[in-house]
Amino acid sequence: MAKSPYSSELRIRISQEYLDGYMSSNALAKKYDVNERTVERWAQRYKEQGSLAFVRGAGNTKYTSDFKTMCVALYLKGKMSVDEIVAKYNISDKSVLNTWIKYYNANRELKDYNPKREVYMAEARRKTTLGERKEIVDYCISHNRNYKEAASLFNVSYSQVYSWVKKYDVSGEAGLSDRRGNRKTDEEMNELERLRRENLRLKRQLEEKDMVVELLKKVKELEGM
Repeated sequence: MAKSPYSSELRIRISQEYLDGYMSSNALAKKYDVNERTVERWAQRYKEQGSLAFVRGAGNTKYTSDFKTMCVALYLKGKMSVDEIVAKYNISDKSVLNTWIKYYNANRELKDYNPKREVYMAEARRKTTLGERKEIVDYCISHNRNYKEAASLFNVSYSQVYSWVKKYDVSGEAGLSDRRGNRKTDEEMNELERLRRENLRLKRQLEEKDMVVELLKKVKELEGM
């Protein structure tokens, strides 16, 4: 997850004040300019794990397939709520668990999540629907444009997420539509249209080449950590 604008010390202070009954969640939210539900989630996490609840190592958290399945099972069996599971097992965000539940209910595999070089590689590309692309872009933007996390969470490539977000920035939801099925054939195009298409193709190749170079730099940085 991207770095929180709220320090660990502040989250601990707010949680402690709430748990001690010093102030209500609503009052604390107004005092510290935080969402009321956020105050309650922090307090729940702090109650379960103490100060360690707000301490994370460098990089993104690793989640195994077995861990994901266990958390989903706890929720589906009614043993714990989403907020309780997120707090108890220190999951980065409730949206992460909600996505695991959604995938499980759709009979999609819950894969190990190890945020290393595989999310950067082109081989991770897969076909997506317009609805999926919208969901992925919304998640990425709402999580401070963490392309790597979105790629791993939704089982797509880093370059796909990056491209979709950039298209969304320029054209909104219309930029996420796949228009490849509506393209003219070479025989249906005049010479000017063919030259324009070839120009766009070469431009995309150059952009993709530049992206690969940049991604490989990131991979080397990760391997050097």
